[in-house]
Amino acid sequence: MPARLPGGGVDLSHLAARGQAGPGGQPGAPTADQAQGTGQTVDVPSLVLDVTDETFEQIAQLSSVVPVVFDLWAEWCQPCKTLSPVIEKITREFDGRVLLAKVDVDSNPGLAQAFQAQSIPTVVALVGGRPVPLFQGAVPEAQVREFFTQLVQLAEQHGVTGRVSAPDQGDADAQGAPAAPAEPEIPEAHRAAVEAAERGDYAAAVSEWEAVLVKAPADAEARAALVQMKLLQRLQGVTADEIRSAAAADVSDVAAQMRVADLDISGGHVEDAFLRLLDLFAASTDADDRAAIRERLLELFEVVGIADPRVLAARGRLANLLY
Repeated sequence: MPARLPGGGVDLSHLAARGQAGPGGQPGAPTADQAQGTGQTVDVPSLVLDVTDETFEQIAQLSSVVPVVFDLWAEWCQPCKTLSPVIEKITREFDGRVLLAKVDVDSNPGLAQAFQAQSIPTVVALVGGRPVPLFQGAVPEAQVREFFTQLVQLAEQHGVTGRVSAPDQGDADAQGAPAAPAEPEIPEAHRAAVEAAERGDYAAAVSEWEAVLVKAPADAEARAALVQMKLLQRLQGVTADEIRSAAAADVSDVAAQMRVADLDISGGHVEDAFLRLLDLFAASTDADDRAAIRERLLELFEVVGIADPRVLAARGRLANLLY
C-alpha cells in the first residue's frame, strides 16, 4: 500500500490484543475460523460506525476479520464533508469485506494522536491490528476505490479474508457481486459538475459550477462546491513539500504564500491559513496584491463555513485592516 502518512503511523496491535482478552485479561483462544483467517462472518450494527477512544478496542479486534478503515474528520473540516460520503459509498460497495470507522478528532484526541493525524481528513486502516496508511486530504472517488481494492488484496495476503454482516448491507446478486449502492439524488443542473469532480477533473468542475451560478446566482450549494473545487484545483499536481519550499524561498511571493494557506486549509490548519493571509495583507502595500489576498480570504471563509468562529474572528480582523 502507498505509505502516504507522515511517520507511517504507529503499531496499535497491542490495543487490538487487549480488546480480544478473555477473563483475567488473558487473550482468548481463537476460533478455528480465526486461526485459519477464512470463512468467518461477524454481525455488526452497521458497515459505518462512529468510534471513540473508549470503543476503539472493540473495533480493532474486527480487523482480524476484515480491514477496518478509519476516517478521521471534524465538523469544521470542509474537505472532510466532501470525502466522507465518498468513503461511505465505497465501503458499502465492498459488501462486507471492509468496515468503516468514523473518528471525530475533536472528541477523540487519543485516537488522533495514536494515528499521528497531522491534518485531516486522514484515512488509515487496520489489518490484523496493525495500521496501514492510506491517504490524507480529499481525493477523487476513483482513487479512493483503488485504495480500497489494494487494501482488500493486502488483507487477503495476510489471511484476513472474512466478512461483516450488517442490516444496512446491500443484497448481492446471484453471482455474489455486491448490489449497486443507492445514488444520492443530484439535481440535473449540477450533474455535469459533480461528474467532473468525481473523475478528478477539477478545472472542468470549476467551469461547470460557474455555469450553474450564471443561471442561478442564489444557488448556495453550487457556490460552496465552486470554492471547494477551486481550492482542489490550485493544489492539484503539486506536493506539500514543493508548496512550502516555494513559499520559504521567497516570502514576498504573494501567490506562493496564498498556496500555503490553501494547503493549510485542506489539512485542517484553519487558524494558520487565516493568520498567514491576514499578516500578508497587513504587510502588503500593493493594491493588486491586497485585492488578491482579500479575494482568497473570502473564498477560504466559504470553504470553512461562514458561521465558523474562526471565520468570524478572521473576518473581523480583515475588516479592521480594511477600515
